[in-house]
Amino acid sequence: MHEIEPYYNWRGNYIAANDPYSPFCNREYSEFTFSNSVYDHLIHPQWDEFGSQTLFIKILMVNYEQQYCIIELLGEWNDLLYNDIMFLYRNIIESLLENDIKYFILIGENVLNFHADTNDYYEEWFNNIDNGWITGINFRHFVIKEFEDANIDYFIAFSGEFNQFAWRNLIPDQLFEKVNSIVTKRLEI
Repeated sequence: MHEIEPYYNWRGNYIAANDPYSPFCNREYSEFTFSNSVYDHLIHPQWDEFGSQTLFIKILMVNYEQQYCIIELLGEWNDLLYNDIMFLYRNIIESLLENDIKYFILIGENVLNFHADTNDYYEEWFNNIDNGWITGINFRHFVIKEFEDANIDYFIAFSGEFNQFAWRNLIPDQLFEKVNSIVTKRLEI
């Protein structure tokens, strides 16, 4: 796992550590010191810790003008034991909401497991985005099934075209426009 780096090709567009509104503003990173782990597996030092013991993120892009955010995730999303959604919502999402972000793209290809508890924080997040949306792209099928079994797919759009999404071929604004187009089509049905 220590070789899985957050996507870095958009660093010319956005770096969370340089964003004065980011929860990671002024954060310094090491290329050589591996201090975080998911259970007994060290992870690359570029992933951001936000309070969870098993889930790490990287904010790849925030566009305040178009009001969207792209977040890549790594690890085990465990609401049951560690209340990961509470930490994600309180420590990251609330800060983004305060800065008028209302479109969230979660990239989940490196989420290895999901364990549900209640959906209160998902519902609160969804209710606070005022005509916005939350999508999950490239999550593993069994992870999506766990989200669906917990009825969290009511708040986060998964599956269909979002399952095999070639997002790395796009620049952030193109990804946002493509996802927005898919969500809009789903809402029209």
